[in-house]
Amino acid sequence: MLAGLTACAGTPKEQPLGPIPTDKQQLIDNQQLSEQLAQAQSSIINAISAEQAQARHSLSAIHKQLDKLQESLKHEPQPLPAVVPSPEACEASPLSDKFVLGEVEMVRVDELKTRFPTRIDTGAESSSLDARNILVFERDGRKWVRFDVFLQGEDKPPSSFEAKVARFVRIKQDAEGNDERRPVIHAHLKIGKYSAETDLNLTDRSHLEYPLLLGRQFMKDIAVVDVSQSFIHGK
Repeated sequence: MLAGLTACAGTPKEQPLGPIPTDKQQLIDNQQLSEQLAQAQSSIINAISAEQAQARHSLSAIHKQLDKLQESLKHEPQPLPAVVPSPEACEASPLSDKFVLGEVEMVRVDELKTRFPTRIDTGAESSSLDARNILVFERDGRKWVRFDVFLQGEDKPPSSFEAKVARFVRIKQDAEGNDERRPVIHAHLKIGKYSAETDLNLTDRSHLEYPLLLGRQFMKDIAVVDVSQSFIHGK
């Protein structure tokens, strides 16, 4: 009995583990945190590497497309520059660059089939023809005019003509403001080699030296007047 007790008393008893010291726990926590950070960093680096690889692949594809485009442009025919045609030379005017009129010229009126010594007057706006017995009437809804012209001088009987009225014009007669309403006809004139169309207002010019007067409207942009000369284009 004593021997059994002695044997039991000599067997060591298992002691329970106590709490881990604070320093060791802190060390374990730091180690675990470091491992987590390393794993996260590795994941981020792997993701960035994958994106860079994809970007390099896309950029390589773009470069290949640009190379193909440049190569194709080398073989395409380039359009030639448009050729601007040179303007054809105009025919030389028989009266050179300037049509010069004298103070008095012989002018043919085709509608009257005759010529008149004509005053070229830059001071007058419109052109006038000496006409007598002027009568305005209506024909087919249009205004017409009948008038007489002394083709061979006043010592010979006048010739009668009829023409459509193109319009009417009022001509101021004096400084007091009195004006005259005149019918206007369209006529074709010829001076030397030059032909032109113009309007002639009809009025009694018996008190004036010349039966026909050409004003600025006829000469505008086509002629200049040398008042020192007369009948430059012949009689």
